[in-house]
Amino acid sequence: MTVIDIELINFRLHKNTFLSFSENLNFIVGGNGQGKTSILESIYYLGTTKNLLQSLDSEVVNFGKNFFKVTGNLNSITKNNAVVYYDTNTNKKNYFLDGKQVTKSASVIGKFPLVTITPSDHLITQGSPADRRKFVDSVISQTSETYLNILLDYNKTLRQRSSLLSQISERQDKELLKQLDVWSENLVVYGSEIIKHRYVFIEKFKDYIVSAYNNLLEGNENPSIKYVSYGSFDINKIQTEFYELLTKRRNDELRRCTNLVGPHRDDFMFSINNLELKKFGSQGQHKTFQVALKFGQFFYIKDKQNISPVFLMDDIFGELDTYRAFNISKYLKNIGQAFITLTDFANIEKLEAGSNANIFNIKGGMVV
Repeated sequence: MTVIDIELINFRLHKNTFLSFSENLNFIVGGNGQGKTSILESIYYLGTTKNLLQSLDSEVVNFGKNFFKVTGNLNSITKNNAVVYYDTNTNKKNYFLDGKQVTKSASVIGKFPLVTITPSDHLITQGSPADRRKFVDSVISQTSETYLNILLDYNKTLRQRSSLLSQISERQDKELLKQLDVWSENLVVYGSEIIKHRYVFIEKFKDYIVSAYNNLLEGNENPSIKYVSYGSFDINKIQTEFYELLTKRRNDELRRCTNLVGPHRDDFMFSINNLELKKFGSQGQHKTFQVALKFGQFFYIKDKQNISPVFLMDDIFGELDTYRAFNISKYLKNIGQAFITLTDFANIEKLEAGSNANIFNIKGGMVV
């Protein structure tokens, strides 16, 4: 996949910006607060319908305006035109693909695959289990619509079941307990499928991590990834063991009014040379592992979808030493199109930019 061009209207600092891109590396250079990350943000909107920085859509609109619009031409399996339009008056965002409105974001996810590397990625290795689950679920969802739908159904079940637990605690109504049994069955069915998908995914994905890490550090360290399931279920008896554990924890759930059993409590453990990264890893090892995860994501999606994702890399080279930065930039030549933000032109000198790269200098929401 490649992004051919984009047009931004009233998008943060960009009142009216048009950019045509290289199919290889695209360096977006500018000081802090000049609008370079907004370009990555706009591409992310086109590929997912969502905001890269998890900002509210209303916060993206240029000051004093009442809408923003992002238009992009994309080459995937076919050439497509995508438009994201948000209106502050109605507080509604609309997504159009080749002139037709798309009402469900799930219909877009995976169609235009993206891999992002941002400063917030430190949460994947250093944050909570929820941050690691979010990363893994996003990778699987981009390659499996089935998994995405199961995940959506599971999260809906969690919300309904949590609300019901609170009602039971307040009202002590036995009829509500019958409803709880129904939602518990749904939790087991959807949750079991999520666990199975995650086990299968990790068994395949760990090889991609090793390959990426070896390319970045030339085989000096041995990375690994392990799925840590809360229930430690036997893969062949998941539903039975899941339901047994749910029954065992029932009184605890009623007392605490929350869902205590299921894949929403699972974690993924990252290690280097058999030492847990979160406990023993250096800052350099954390950053390298985070980048390796994203390169692993790229090649995993490429193999599963037979489409090369687009890489969005936001201001990561400033945090790396010259050795790691050079190896990453060299590795980028294997992936196709990438968008890389930098705060200083001088940083390009320590990277392998290549002759086909485009360089954009952004200042005040304009290309200068």
